[in-house]
Amino acid sequence: MKMYKAFFLFALLFLGGYVNLLHGQAPWSDEPEYALDSTVVFKAADSYEQALQVWKTPEDINEWIAANFSYDRARALRLSETQRGKMSGFRFTPRPSFSISKPVCVFDLSRFGVETLRRIDPPRDPKYLMIEFDPVQIKGNMLRLHWLVSFRRDGKIYIFADSKRPGHIAGPYENMQAFITEYEQYRAQK
Repeated sequence: MKMYKAFFLFALLFLGGYVNLLHGQAPWSDEPEYALDSTVVFKAADSYEQALQVWKTPEDINEWIAANFSYDRARALRLSETQRGKMSGFRFTPRPSFSISKPVCVFDLSRFGVETLRRIDPPRDPKYLMIEFDPVQIKGNMLRLHWLVSFRRDGKIYIFADSKRPGHIAGPYENMQAFITEYEQYRAQK
């Protein structure tokens, strides 16, 4: 009887993990851990230029991300280390999130966050944060880099524009290492 219960528990945990992998919920995946939340209230804008006039804070950008960001796994794989060397002529601007229906963290979401915050609130000192994880293979593509945005407020560090947690602002942190330690645990990756 104990053996049956142990087998049943193992099968349940395995199937639960397998289903999560199929839906991109693995901690090592850059895909969002939750679905797009179209109920989030945000300051709407008809264009990027108008957004620059309407938005004033990182929270304004973040609310738009929470309501509008969706992840494109196929595009992310095309931008993997394995595929990137095969591409030529790839150009990016801070506007992709208004024109591309499914942004990807490195070239779309983080770029959008940094460039937009630099224009609407430069004293926040927005910067790219690139995290290099142990490599992961997905469909034969090597993924290891993950991009986010850091900014400062009242001497503390905050992190946002994370494809894994769109609409989430992490912080405050005393230093970057405090965030990285916490994020490493959250993503279950070194």
